[in-house]
Amino acid sequence: MIMKGQKISDRYQIIKSIGEGGMANVYLAYDTILDRNVAVKVLRGDLSSDEKFVRRFQREALSASSLSHPNIVEVYDVGEDNGQYYIVMEYIEGKHLKELLKKRGKLTLSEVIDIMLQITDGMSMAHDSYIIHRDIKPQNIMIQENGVVKITDFGIAMAMNATQLTQTNSVMGSVHYLPPEQANGKGSTLQSDIYSMGILMYELLTGKLPYKGDNAVEIALKHLKETLPSIKEELPDLPQSVENIIIRAAAKNPKNRYSDAREIHEDLLTCLDDSRKDEPKVKLEYPEILPEDGKSPKKVSSVKKEEKVKEKESKEEIPIAKQITGNDLKKQNKLLIILASIFTGLVVIITSVVLLIPALTTQKELTIPDVAGLSELEAVQKLQEEGFIVSDKIETTISSEIPEGKVVRTNPIEGSKRTKGTTVTLYISEGDSKIEVENYIGQDYTYVQGLLEGKLQVLIEKKETEDQNAEQNKVIGQSVEPGTKLSEGEYITLYIPNIDKYPDFTTGDYTADDVKEYLKEYEITVNVVEQVDTTHTKGTVIKQSRKAGDPIIRGVTITITVAKEADKEPEDPTKPKDPDATDEPCTTPGLC
Repeated sequence: MIMKGQKISDRYQIIKSIGEGGMANVYLAYDTILDRNVAVKVLRGDLSSDEKFVRRFQREALSASSLSHPNIVEVYDVGEDNGQYYIVMEYIEGKHLKELLKKRGKLTLSEVIDIMLQITDGMSMAHDSYIIHRDIKPQNIMIQENGVVKITDFGIAMAMNATQLTQTNSVMGSVHYLPPEQANGKGSTLQSDIYSMGILMYELLTGKLPYKGDNAVEIALKHLKETLPSIKEELPDLPQSVENIIIRAAAKNPKNRYSDAREIHEDLLTCLDDSRKDEPKVKLEYPEILPEDGKSPKKVSSVKKEEKVKEKESKEEIPIAKQITGNDLKKQNKLLIILASIFTGLVVIITSVVLLIPALTTQKELTIPDVAGLSELEAVQKLQEEGFIVSDKIETTISSEIPEGKVVRTNPIEGSKRTKGTTVTLYISEGDSKIEVENYIGQDYTYVQGLLEGKLQVLIEKKETEDQNAEQNKVIGQSVEPGTKLSEGEYITLYIPNIDKYPDFTTGDYTADDVKEYLKEYEITVNVVEQVDTTHTKGTVIKQSRKAGDPIIRGVTITITVAKEADKEPEDPTKPKDPDATDEPCTTPGLC
């Protein structure tokens, strides 16, 4: 853990912690050389010894440092200090959009268009560099007091042209903004960011998320299967041009979406123009749910066009031959005889060529042997002995039956007939693609997330627990039993404790009603006891039966003691009153 006042690389002095993530912790620091505040993202200590995490962290730095745009948080420096890997970034003072939505509920149309124009402008630059953010959501969009938007956390962005990355990288974005292709276990593309921006725009305008559910898996399935709710039902006065942008951006089929951020940015620039007021509702060209063969059917317009062409061809009339004279007919007969002779000669020659050449050149066909289960060397030797050439390019494939490193199949396939010298390609097994789930209970959930990166899609959910010793970041349960084998891209949910702690109600700021209101959502019974106390304000809490810092457990009882004034002693009605007594205060010295 990095402490306040500590210096990184003898330059960046830590001021305070400002955030924690799955891979890294973020600190506000002071750059002692350039005299400015910066944000320092430091790889978590428990991960810095893992080579895989370090490589990913370094890729993050290189990917983010290549981007320089007013709407993207700038990366200043990348380095390592005593085994601590860090990135130094621009420090942004402002709120993220999620905080703004909680405060405002929803934003105005002009505000949303302005914010989306800034986001798409910044993302256009990223997409031009073939960098995918993969986690567009309100929490990763900062807005400063001057209205400038900054896209943060390109730390999990993926450079599409980076050869060390594949399309099977795990889903990292929040499930509420998850593109269908990622929910389906497929890779991210530039259009995956477009989908997340469409969902974000819907939320900014309505203050609601289009897909909700009891758990992350249910929400992910809705992204795959359910039609996007009509935003016009929420906002009837919304211009159709704006709804059209959301429909295209949040289309389930990537073929119906904008191709990249620059295309949606250009559409946003004119969506509020008067010329687009009466724009018709957009109709998506391709089906939102693809057929099982994965191929998109032809556009309706193309099919109709083909039918019309065929219909036209069938109705065309054959032109009537011109009438000819008797002399012309004789001349034509002679010409036909000559042409027929030439044609007959050509037929004889061609037939001879067709029949004789194969007979002279045809080689004996050989059968490609079955080499499945053999090692690469054994397969090569066997194929060469049979008279085939083995391709230098070796392909790999997943197999649950053939051990890793052994041959699965060939191309052309075994048993097929080929001539001697045909080139054969070997397909080598990468082994069983299924991942065996371990027991993750008791481990730090961020470490488990990193461990399963690129293999399974890990979802995190908070869960109530009565274990008072439970640690906030430790896994207390998992949705898949240890020993179960899952295919790559399948989901596993890790449960962490939903731990909230009692505040100190005796600070003088809480009344009995305040405490009841505070604990209402936890279904806690509050017993109130009054006690005479002249040192505290009447009605404020002076004692609590459960100590500040104890975990709040749903449904229990707490007793609080509130201050009250001392009761006045009642007057004795039988006691005679002093005739000289007066209610006036004594002012005569020596007599009082």
